Amino acid sequence: MVGEAADSQMGYDLIGDVHGCGLTLCKLLEQMGYRKKGGVYQHPGRKVVFIGDIVDRGPNIRLALQVVRDMVEAGHAHLIMGNHEYNVLAFCTPSRPGAKHPYLREHTARNSFIVQETLAQFEPYPQEWQDYLDWFLTLPLFLEFDRFRAVHACWDHALIEKMQTRFGRNHMDEEFLHASMDRHSFEGRLVDRLTRGTALRLPDNRSITAKDGFVRHFFRTKFWEEEPEFYGDIVFQPDPLPEDIASRIVPEEEKEELLFYSPEEKILFMGHYWMQGIPGPIKPNIGCLDYSAVKYGRLAAYRMDQETRLDANKYCWVRVERKED
Repeated sequence: MVGEAADSQMGYDLIGDVHGCGLTLCKLLEQMGYRKKGGVYQHPGRKVVFIGDIVDRGPNIRLALQVVRDMVEAGHAHLIMGNHEYNVLAFCTPSRPGAKHPYLREHTARNSFIVQETLAQFEPYPQEWQDYLDWFLTLPLFLEFDRFRAVHACWDHALIEKMQTRFGRNHMDEEFLHASMDRHSFEGRLVDRLTRGTALRLPDNRSITAKDGFVRHFFRTKFWEEEPEFYGDIVFQPDPLPEDIASRIVPEEEKEELLFYSPEEKILFMGHYWMQGIPGPIKPNIGCLDYSAVKYGRLAAYRMDQETRLDANKYCWVRVERKED
């Protein structure tokens, strides 16, 4: 099932990347009128769609996962797989005999650093953590509803249609997970595109050192710019491009690599991109809900009803306070 036929009276609250800010998540749910019944947050006329990246980085990852999973299993929410759920699943899944590395995601210093908070918080609960890993494997990579679509990073029509045709579903299984480790396979390309988005290599073998200290040779790109001319027109990430690159004309062959999500399409929600400031639409039909919560930004939501274009007044958020630590 790709999504669900929305009840004409049902509203949806789409929530961006939580990254272990469990206390702030509870505060946001309560601010939107969700109340605990039988230990599960719920609303009489609304459901939540979590855009992914519940795990990693923050101080209350276990609480965040408990809240989200309880809501999903009780029918009060959906959770889309983010790149961090995918990464930690691959990090903890043993490779098959004869593989180069003992786990699907190599335990390099960088990969280990990204998941260290999650693994540390679950260290006293090994069986519970294994249950979450099994659950992550069932999470949808994308959802489509009557009035909107949701994906963690990027909606790619061609890959999504191929997924539905080939597999008849919107989630992985164990075989799919193993196959996705080959970035050139269909499985690898689909997971990379939907959970990480589109990117271009920096020209002239250049690199940039991001705010998180990692050196990157690629930069994240928009997938809704219809007629870009310069690299600066398409960059979509917190770290700016060097000025001389931003002002450089994008070669035609690289323009062909870019996707285009038309303004005539359904409303699309995503997370992933570490935005800052006051939440609002990117385009009338595109909304990013990742406002850097774990970096003491905002845990943001959009309250979706019957509209066909986004309304800036329907965003809500909670500032993440340092007492989450």
